Amino acid sequence: MTCSCVARSPMSCSVHRSHRRLRYSFSINAYRNNTHKGKSILFAQFSFSATNSSIQCSRTSSSSSSSSSSLPRKPVFDFDRDPNEFPNPDNAGKDDKVSILVDKNERLPVNGDLGVAYVRPLRVGEEICTLIGKINEPVREETQILGISINGDVESSLLVTDFVERVGGVESVRSLELFERIGGSVTLRNVNNLLVELVKANEIDLAVKLFHELPSYRLSPDRQTFSTLVRCYCNKNEPEEARRVLDQMVQKGCPPNVVTFTIVINAFSRKGKLQRAFEVFRLMGENGCEPTVRTYNCLINGLCYVGRIEEAFELLMKIKKSSKKPDIYTYTAVMDGFCKVGRSNEALELLQQAVLAGLEPTVVTFNTLFNGFCKEGKPLLGFNLLKQMKERNCKPDYITYNTLLHGLLKWGEITSSLQVYEEMLVIGYEVEERLMNSLLRKICRKSWNDYWLSEDVEKMFERIKKKGNCYPYTYCLVIQTLCIQGETEKAVANLLEMLRIGYKPRPITLNALIRVLCKDGMVDKASQLLFFMNEENIVPSKISYNLLMEEFSQQGRFLEACKIYGAALKRGVVPHCRPGKKLDV
Repeated sequence: MTCSCVARSPMSCSVHRSHRRLRYSFSINAYRNNTHKGKSILFAQFSFSATNSSIQCSRTSSSSSSSSSSLPRKPVFDFDRDPNEFPNPDNAGKDDKVSILVDKNERLPVNGDLGVAYVRPLRVGEEICTLIGKINEPVREETQILGISINGDVESSLLVTDFVERVGGVESVRSLELFERIGGSVTLRNVNNLLVELVKANEIDLAVKLFHELPSYRLSPDRQTFSTLVRCYCNKNEPEEARRVLDQMVQKGCPPNVVTFTIVINAFSRKGKLQRAFEVFRLMGENGCEPTVRTYNCLINGLCYVGRIEEAFELLMKIKKSSKKPDIYTYTAVMDGFCKVGRSNEALELLQQAVLAGLEPTVVTFNTLFNGFCKEGKPLLGFNLLKQMKERNCKPDYITYNTLLHGLLKWGEITSSLQVYEEMLVIGYEVEERLMNSLLRKICRKSWNDYWLSEDVEKMFERIKKKGNCYPYTYCLVIQTLCIQGETEKAVANLLEMLRIGYKPRPITLNALIRVLCKDGMVDKASQLLFFMNEENIVPSKISYNLLMEEFSQQGRFLEACKIYGAALKRGVVPHCRPGKKLDV
């Protein structure tokens, strides 16, 4: 949106919109220009006065009345134009004014009591600001407005965002030095907030680098600084470094809290270093820090990870007897440990105990059991679990169905696999291509005896082809299935389609097609397949030559039968019979 008044005065921005908006004026006291993502940002300190009837601009001075309120520095609006149009101490006086727009529904200052008002850009690229009505409310130390708050001085999140974006590409300049350049103030609280933002942005190395720059600014880290550094090292999968930071915290008299201890315990547990994890756990007790259920969960996960299932179970029983009752994640961790060592029945008993304790199993809890049953060759028990999930309003997810389908296929439960597959389609879950191809191949083989599956084969084959992820081996089995069903034309059509894609058919597939062509009296087409095999360096088997010689002989075409016999000998294949004699193959 274009602001026409900027041309008249760089300090006057009167934007006229609908009748739902009112325009108010502020007196600007201090100015600072900055850029963010190629756009100029005006940071201003300003003041205004109010009366019962209206809000008017007033000249601000050191002797201004109590009806004027000076606001902290903050971004007023965003100009997508030449920065020279911005006010600065050289081209504007302290009584210059900026008009902004506010909603009629916003709380407006009354009785001259302005309290604190925060101004922020309404939209990036628009020269409109809105007054956020925080009237009659003092600035709180922890208030988060537009990003981070430092000792009550509201700093724009643009500074933090700009810092995180720029610092990644700078190697020669120190991080805090760069932050100062873009307008930030280096205070411990500011640094703590920057560290948190860097961790959120997964800029772990930069966060560690920034921490090591603190001494040059004569800043001493506090508990929050150390705790953030601990998280950095744990995210880098360096728990030993995190442990050293813990020791520093204890030595400097700012012992870690339970969250920091738990993060380090979890980092050691995930690497299978249980001895080190329990050392940190004991250090917690020495510093008077009471562990939480999450702390115990991390230890149980670590014990199960290294196969110490009995110890994990004993720890669960210990928690149950204490004042801290285990949650569903505690039970799930031990259940997962039992399932990994083939003790899914005991895992199922734990599920029943959790339910009796009043806990609601999650989809992860059930998926753990699905995985255990399928590994132990008991995938059909998964249907009972599905029923329990639905009764408890616990919606099965994609992993639930995928695990069950994989287990059913692995243990040859083809009919049940097809049932789960159809249910997944109804729900809207996409079956991964590997499982779809595997299921189709198994259905093809089963349909050779169970002809009622033939329709399912064709439906699934068409669905896979539409997705464009049909494997060559799947094509071959479908062609063989069509040959067995006597669908010769469909089999030939799919062979030609397979060749157009660039897939190479298997000899057994071509033999099946030669057999059905000979059976239908189309021996000439069958012989063309034999020549194709020779051209593609696919070595025909004795079956191929025998089928062709028999069919040519039955039709009285002994010359062609002799040619096939000679071609076989030339390829080093000795048929079971000679031309002119019938052979049952």
